[in-house]
Amino acid sequence: MDGRSEPQTAHEPVMAAEVVTLLNPGRDGLFVDCTVGGGGHARALLAAGAGRLLGLDRDAEALSVAAGRLRDWGDRVDLAHTDFRKLEATLEARGIDDIDGGALADLGFSTLQLDGEGRGFSFRRDEPLDMRMDRSAGPTAADVLEAASERELADALFRFGEERHARRIARALVAAREREPMATTGQLAALVRRTLPRPRHWRIDPATRTFQALRIWVNRELDGLDDFLRGVCRRLRAGARLAVITFHSLEDRIVKHTLRDLERSGAVALRVLTRRPMRPSAGEVARNPRARSAKLRGAERLA
Repeated sequence: MDGRSEPQTAHEPVMAAEVVTLLNPGRDGLFVDCTVGGGGHARALLAAGAGRLLGLDRDAEALSVAAGRLRDWGDRVDLAHTDFRKLEATLEARGIDDIDGGALADLGFSTLQLDGEGRGFSFRRDEPLDMRMDRSAGPTAADVLEAASERELADALFRFGEERHARRIARALVAAREREPMATTGQLAALVRRTLPRPRHWRIDPATRTFQALRIWVNRELDGLDDFLRGVCRRLRAGARLAVITFHSLEDRIVKHTLRDLERSGAVALRVLTRRPMRPSAGEVARNPRARSAKLRGAERLA
């Protein structure tokens, strides 16, 4: 780092050193942080020598934090309130043909979202069931739970949360909402805990998979991920690299297979740099337990 002061709102970006090593930003060029969040990875890239940085995020609150965190780099930073899947339209609106530095997509939700009051991502506090990354658009988790059929709920819990008791939870949710709306994180977590069979020891909170599934469903996190990866790889100039961080197997599977398909098919001249995903060090996991499930994959555009 270059000694600039760190704002109080900062959090530790996951695998920042590995991202910097993979993207190798010590040269002039445009780097795109497709999910800039609070600006932690962007800051690391700029401090390591990235010439310019375009940051995208659909969370307006996170963008505000990123703007403060990156202000020392002035007009070398451009931030856009938009979904990462609209990258190509964002580039075209700015008259940018290709990405000559590199690109990053951190597909997890940020500490700002998890710890932010009123966001509804965590069951550690009882608060409204929102879960939207972009609070200016779309239905909340409470809206989804109210409108979905029992079959839709079960399918979503199984597909997005890999919850083996999905049908049992869906049945309990439908029965509960006939009495009163499922409006808070505390209500939902308590219902799941009551519904599932109680083992002698819980390895993780039984509500974890249900909350993951709802978050993915509300934010359409898997929709268009394959198309996004193909689009960003097309936009990379020869020698530029892509780094992608995932936090659950559903996303990682899409990233792995899409990058390998591009390499094999020749649709884009691409070389996969990570046959197996990079993982955070034991030291990082000890400092930041939320990093434990992170996987980093990378690819390089060829001439």
